[in-house]
Amino acid sequence: MNASLRRSPPRRDRPARSRPLLSAARTAGLTALLACVSVLPGAAAQGKVSPAQAVFNQVNDLLRLEYGGLSTVDRAALTREYQERLDNVCAPTPDTCEEGRAYPVLEAELTALGDEHSFFQLPEDYREFVTSVTGGNRLQFGVKLALLDGQNRVVSEVVPGSAAEEAGLRRGDVLLRLNGRPYLYADLRDAREKGQTIRLDVQRQTERLEVTLTARESSTLDLPRLTSVPASDLPGTDAQVAVIRIPTFLSGGRVAQTVHDQVRQAQRSGAAGVIVDLRGNPGGSLTECDSAVSAFLPSLTRVARSADASSRTVVSRGTRLEDGRLTGSVSNPALWTGPLAVLVDDGSASCSEFFAYEIQHAGRGPVIGEATAGVGNTATRVFPVGSQAAVQLTILNYAKPDGTPYPERITPDQVSAQDEAAIRQLTQGRDTLLQLGVQALQTAPVLTLDPFRQRP
Repeated sequence: MNASLRRSPPRRDRPARSRPLLSAARTAGLTALLACVSVLPGAAAQGKVSPAQAVFNQVNDLLRLEYGGLSTVDRAALTREYQERLDNVCAPTPDTCEEGRAYPVLEAELTALGDEHSFFQLPEDYREFVTSVTGGNRLQFGVKLALLDGQNRVVSEVVPGSAAEEAGLRRGDVLLRLNGRPYLYADLRDAREKGQTIRLDVQRQTERLEVTLTARESSTLDLPRLTSVPASDLPGTDAQVAVIRIPTFLSGGRVAQTVHDQVRQAQRSGAAGVIVDLRGNPGGSLTECDSAVSAFLPSLTRVARSADASSRTVVSRGTRLEDGRLTGSVSNPALWTGPLAVLVDDGSASCSEFFAYEIQHAGRGPVIGEATAGVGNTATRVFPVGSQAAVQLTILNYAKPDGTPYPERITPDQVSAQDEAAIRQLTQGRDTLLQLGVQALQTAPVLTLDPFRQRP
């Protein structure tokens, strides 16, 4: 089978805690396999039908033939029910009903499936998704924001090389005013979409300052980055802890290689421990995730179960095999054997949940933070449908070789809510979860033997 790819579903029940200004549509997540996906012919093969009926039939053929999730809904009955709805929508022009008339019907049908991992992608969402998968350019500021006082106004992350970084914005900055008016996220979003130059009044701890920035076309690549923090609670006079921040498992197939390279840098620098920060990571390529986590585990094995078959994945030293077939690898792989901790929050989804689970299942190090998004036990794929839309479907669910199913979400070993109080701490320069990670390294396990180290 092709490498499975993962995405966090849209969270419609509440506002996102950390919202990127990288996309006006839903956060993109999963797959580099778009070129490998063929769309089923649906009604087009059955005779002349309206564009709306054709796209409806494509989606329902996919539901019938490709769906491998855990929903127990009768899909044949679901198709019949929503066919009636489409018939009603298209009743005035049954032979020429335009494609877009089917979109609300398909959105409702995928919701009724009862699998939050599967949903219909409107054309604008699909375009954003393709841009993120391919590492293309889009109009963006390059900053992610966290919720404070009812608005996404605290800078939680600045993308390297972005307009926001050049303007001088930093993590923890609070956005107070925009162009002389009280700050509203909607105004910031509108300015991004129009490419306008804006003036922001910013609070940086005890300092007030003004920054000017303009959204610009720039790459969506958001690769892992390596920083360090003092290891004040760990042995060693000048010990440092390496922090590997992985914002996504997309980014053009370069995530795993970057993680292995950064682990080697941490080893060369004599880091006292490593913290992997997966907060807000919405997922991406499972191949990238598996190869990345192998920088911390000697090996892992997983069984992928579809509606009618199973396959076994084995990962070691950055190399990923599915039923013995190579599906991913890195050059010059590394293995971190020292203390390790992983940070997650409720925005950690899909592949980042797989990463955290593999660490937790192997007892390799503590997972710290809050319960994750809850899409960590399946794999999904995006299928283009119609002229410009797409549908994301669950195609697999996962278990360990002994049959133990992967959990839907990860419950941290050490729970720490990332609530408004934690955001206020961030505005004062204190990352409480990162501090807990550093402290946890004191008792984190180590690998006493690197099974791949070459002996003289």
